[in-house]
Amino acid sequence: QVQLVESGGGLVQPGGSLKLSCAASGSFFIIYAMGWYRQAPGKQRELVASITSSGSTNYADSVKGRFSISRDNARKTVYLQMNSVKPEDTAVYYCNRDPVGSWNAYWGQGTQVTVSS
Repeated sequence: QVQLVESGGGLVQPGGSLKLSCAASGSFFIIYAMGWYRQAPGKQRELVASITSSGSTNYADSVKGRFSISRDNARKTVYLQMNSVKPEDTAVYYCNRDPVGSWNAYWGQGTQVTVSS
């Protein structure tokens, strides 16, 4: 059984920073690429950043240069450092495998990020 628990969201002003965390349970975390996804109101969920088991990263164009994904395999935790945030970054942020595949059943509750002055 896999559990994904996101935390760290909140209200932040434009240009500010926030760091999200995702704690995962399960024995296979270390072998999978993990991603941070977000879903804004009225929009589809999108992948914004991913990291392989060895630490290679990839970012959506909309966050490239501003967000940084990292992972601690010993703690089974994935992080998303969000810098220079913009109002359009407002969304519920989730973590999951990349690609999601069979982990589609394991979406967590997400963490709300609101960028507003």
